[in-house]
Amino acid sequence: MENSTATLASLLRASTIQDHNEILKAANAVIRASKQDVNAQRTRVVALLKLDRFDDALRAIDEGGHVLAKKCLFEKSYALYKSGRLDDAEKAVQTESTSAVSSRAVHHLTAQIAYRAEKFAEAIDAYRHLSRDPRCGLAGEENDLRINILATAALLEWNGLAHKLEEQERRPSRDHLEAFETSYNAACCCIARSDFASASIFLKRAQDLCEASEDLSTDEKKVELLPIMVQHAYALARLGRGDEASTLHRSIVPSEISEAPTRVIAQNNQVAIHTVGRNPFLTQRLLRSVTSLSHGERLFQYQASVLRRNQYTLDLQVQKFKGVESSASKTILRSPPPTMLMETAGLGVIGAAAHVRMQTGADVLEELLPLVDKRPTDVGLLLTIVQLYSRNKNTGPALSLLEAFLNRIEELSIPGCEDLRFAPGLVAVVVALYRARGRQHSIRTELRRACTHWRSRSPESAASLLREAGKQLLKSSDPADIASAGEAFDTLVEKSEKDRVAVTGLVASFANRDYTKIEPYLRSLTLVEKLVGGSDIQRLVAGGVASFPAPSGKRPAQRGLERPAKRRRKKRLPKNYEEGSQPDPERWLPLRDRSTYRPKGKKGRKRAQELTQGGVVREEETLELVGGAGAVKVEKAAGVQGGKKKKGGKR
Repeated sequence: MENSTATLASLLRASTIQDHNEILKAANAVIRASKQDVNAQRTRVVALLKLDRFDDALRAIDEGGHVLAKKCLFEKSYALYKSGRLDDAEKAVQTESTSAVSSRAVHHLTAQIAYRAEKFAEAIDAYRHLSRDPRCGLAGEENDLRINILATAALLEWNGLAHKLEEQERRPSRDHLEAFETSYNAACCCIARSDFASASIFLKRAQDLCEASEDLSTDEKKVELLPIMVQHAYALARLGRGDEASTLHRSIVPSEISEAPTRVIAQNNQVAIHTVGRNPFLTQRLLRSVTSLSHGERLFQYQASVLRRNQYTLDLQVQKFKGVESSASKTILRSPPPTMLMETAGLGVIGAAAHVRMQTGADVLEELLPLVDKRPTDVGLLLTIVQLYSRNKNTGPALSLLEAFLNRIEELSIPGCEDLRFAPGLVAVVVALYRARGRQHSIRTELRRACTHWRSRSPESAASLLREAGKQLLKSSDPADIASAGEAFDTLVEKSEKDRVAVTGLVASFANRDYTKIEPYLRSLTLVEKLVGGSDIQRLVAGGVASFPAPSGKRPAQRGLERPAKRRRKKRLPKNYEEGSQPDPERWLPLRDRSTYRPKGKKGRKRAQELTQGGVVREEETLELVGGAGAVKVEKAAGVQGGKKKKGGKR
């Protein structure tokens, strides 16, 4: 028995079988003859991996005992990775041997596990280590590394982590046009940066290279071309070339796409492009039927979030307001307090839209403001309210609300809240509102604090903020502001001396304070004489300096919407008005008080006589009171005719 086992093992080692099923059969035959043959057991595991039977491979490793498990650590890690059990795969690969022979394979698998677990910073570090290793790898490994680095760079861009990339990793180059894989991944990087014009060029190049490849069969070309066409249709749609995108999508058969995530994305894009004018109820039903994944298949987080937002948008269109609001609010409340992630902030906007039933009038603010007390750290809700206030040109309450939110964030002692407080997007909103209110001092204070925060953290993640803040602070005459601008530009220059804006700002900041600091950078700047060489100074002076009215700092009297200014009525003149004639000076008096008033009838004339104007003036007399108590004025009695009283009664 031992001789037959040895013979089978030697035949297995010396065989050149290319069919993995045959290798599996031979390995099983050896194992039946000798169950303790570790080499045959390992051969069976590798054959199962080659046949994509990953669960069977894991089962075979467990059946082989401790000796086989120790010898097949790499195979076990790979099987766990392919089965989607990424946490277990990461733990297994960490215990793998790091010998000179197996270290490159381990690094490749480590990078792949980190990539699929969406730990893209760790993945690109592993790929960089492999590409810089002076030891030669397998044939074609350099090209594979370039492809994987580009793919990881694209996902870092998509997830807002572009600052973790090196400068040469972000720039497309001619080397990326040599193979369709690198051209495709370079196009994905461009799409992540919203550079759709460049992405379209790279995708067209990738399609041409794939169709002209002699190393691929017709079926393999079809498999590789479909993802390129899906991505190209998306780029064309974002460029506003909807007809071309629709035509390209009609040539794609989603059922022929082998990868399930790519198939789901293609079907979602087809529904989105052709959704204009379509019944939203039918669109919702269609989208749910085509964007489902089977067990073990999953999208990247940023892809899943886009599909989730699409589903919420359709739910709003079919007026499922209560369900959308409930789902969004639960997700937000379950999230940690620094809700600065794009996914959570987007849910805040969707929840606000559902709460007010998609209304955008001025009265919806009264419904949204109480929600701020329930979700005090909801960035999406906050920005929605600020936008509604700004749309109605009522920046005062918007600024007060935003300042209260920022003060509340500063009081929270939770990791990550400080980064949320000085997030570049929120700082930009605050500065815009301050500028609308004419509060220049507040703008400089906010920017100075933001610069101080990000210089002590990670300046790469807020390079744009440091650059714009430095420009604004340089306009100030306060030495503290200029010093803060210099520190911001100095931080940027330390990161990259090729940043001409940062170098220029550094020179402008320290020109009057520290000449030795800026002297090394002076030669890299363009001379002033060359910059103004073609300018006509006299003509510019004669033309004058354009000035813009400063924004008013007047605050609204009350919280709410400003009332529109009243229109002045057009002056109206009498029909018989003659130009140059003097108007009647008594035209403002009532008719009865005018000098030309003549009452009609006896009673009217009698009343007119009793009036001061044109009437009888009654006489008064002064009577002394008894006992010297004073005197009073009374109306003088009318005189009696003949000194006799007239008798009354009838005769």
